[in-house]
Amino acid sequence: MAGFRGSYLSSLFAASAARSNLHSKTMKLNAQLHNRDHEVSIASAEGTVTASVDGRSYELEVRELGGNEYLLLHGARVFRCRIDVHHKSQNSFEVVLHGRVHDVTIIDPKRLRSGHASGVQAHGPAQIVSPMPGKVVRILVKRGAKVEAGDGIVVVEAMKMQNELKSPKAGIVSSVNAEEGATVSAGDVLATIE
Repeated sequence: MAGFRGSYLSSLFAASAARSNLHSKTMKLNAQLHNRDHEVSIASAEGTVTASVDGRSYELEVRELGGNEYLLLHGARVFRCRIDVHHKSQNSFEVVLHGRVHDVTIIDPKRLRSGHASGVQAHGPAQIVSPMPGKVVRILVKRGAKVEAGDGIVVVEAMKMQNELKSPKAGIVSSVNAEEGATVSAGDVLATIE
């Protein structure tokens, strides 16, 4: 197995893991770090995580320390990191490793293919889709509510991080398909805006 290249790959892995929820099945994501795009795949089983970054595989042990802090163990090397969601976007993370801050943006390729990642849907209904497996912690709107583009619709929690899913357009909430406390899978339609 190739060596684990320190802070750079640790940052990619940590943000990807936070975005994908380590308790999920294999998840393939695209990540951007230092203006470079990377393909990241993460799979977990019994405390061990297999991460693939640009086709190179790494077996890691991940320990959650609390307060958005994690230990990444690769052989005899230990990386302590803190992951914070950027206030700008639920897909942007600030990963702090060895005192250095790395800005990482995660993109789920399924959302790109479906057109949801653009945040703009000019025609037809807009579906609010869970980007990852998790738990619905709050429903912020009721059926029939008028919303503007950017208004919060549902809050989903994964790996103790809450993600507020927002409306991509102005309209009326035509359906709410989730309940507070419910477990959801990646791709589940939680609400529809018309």
